[in-house]
Amino acid sequence: MRRILVVGAGQSGLQLAIGLLAEDYDVTLVDPRGPEEIETGRVMSTQCLFGPALRRERRHGLSFWDDRAPAITGVGVRVARPDGDPEPEVDWVGRLEEPAQSVDQRLKLAAWLRVFVQGGGRFLRHRVSVEDLATVGRDYELVVVAAGRGELARIFPRDERRSPFRAPQRSLSLAYVTGAEAHPAGGVLSRTAVPGAGEVFSLPTLSPVGPCQAVMVEAVPGGPLDRIPGAGASGEEILAGILDVLRHHAPWEYERFAEARPADSGATLSGGYAPTVREPVAHLRGGNVVLGMADSVVANDPITAQGANMASLCAEVYRRAIVDHGRRPFDETFMRSAFAAYWHHARQVTAWSRVMLSGPPHVWELYRLAERHRPTADRFADSFSDPGGLIDWFLHPERAMEYVDSVRCATGSSHLPIS
Repeated sequence: MRRILVVGAGQSGLQLAIGLLAEDYDVTLVDPRGPEEIETGRVMSTQCLFGPALRRERRHGLSFWDDRAPAITGVGVRVARPDGDPEPEVDWVGRLEEPAQSVDQRLKLAAWLRVFVQGGGRFLRHRVSVEDLATVGRDYELVVVAAGRGELARIFPRDERRSPFRAPQRSLSLAYVTGAEAHPAGGVLSRTAVPGAGEVFSLPTLSPVGPCQAVMVEAVPGGPLDRIPGAGASGEEILAGILDVLRHHAPWEYERFAEARPADSGATLSGGYAPTVREPVAHLRGGNVVLGMADSVVANDPITAQGANMASLCAEVYRRAIVDHGRRPFDETFMRSAFAAYWHHARQVTAWSRVMLSGPPHVWELYRLAERHRPTADRFADSFSDPGGLIDWFLHPERAMEYVDSVRCATGSSHLPIS
């Protein structure tokens, strides 16, 4: 039985560890927090899983919340007017072919960690340092680091060619709240773009207190949305700052969230990070090599709501690579091959995130088209499930305008009713 160490009990690490356990591997999982600490700790992110990721969880018997989590059936886009008008310039909702779902990771990861232990996995509650990794890793045939964007991620060299950013592109503030009203169109992942200033996201979710709403502000650093208290602020102060931003820049969202309050004592978060792509292999003292996965090596801004989806995909790609590798050694060649299979998909999300962060003119033109053309709205919504097709019509300015022209020619009008 081959021995594998997974460092980090997040979406990717736990999904990989549980999947390998089911394939009869001897799996050890290390994380500084046990299930109880995860459940009672601070919220880790807003996350929305779309069709393919949800299907993976169901196949592996890990979807425990289908009967309680609100169904997300559409993706909404609004564009704020530059003059602060109370009505958005653009307002539409694209329909998802498969419903999406958001579950607070405190619920999910605590439950999955218990599943791992009950299934015979070995869990060590320990904060692994770089020195620990070099020592402990010698006892395993493969070490996978799924520890997010923290200290351990920095052992993987930065890929300068794929990492144009040195600083956070957005200041992030989020809250899980009760007392908010639902989106007028029902279960919608809603995105309000404030040109040049940032974005506001909201979505229905399942938290430890039950169904509620989550709201997140992505502020361009130093811009008009970047006014929310950060480190050291209380949950009430962070939520008050979010509501202040909504009141001034997304009043349609403020109407929904005016009576909101934090869902629990750990239901808010603020911070930021620089989107970064890293080399997938780290060389440790003594000659050992370790493999990085998900956010540890490809950290995109959450502007495209793909973080948990890509973590799920990375776990699936790595699990299959490990199983298919048979009894051969898990050397650097194997590691780079496994990452290449993941990067084939992840690069599309990295490109999409950069486009959304910069907000080039062709994106606004596509938003305006989608308001008048239902198939475009639905196509954009379903790109959250499968970003691979975005290169054909969304990411590149010339292809985007060719698409706009083709739609107008096909309909014979520049004024297209949405139905």
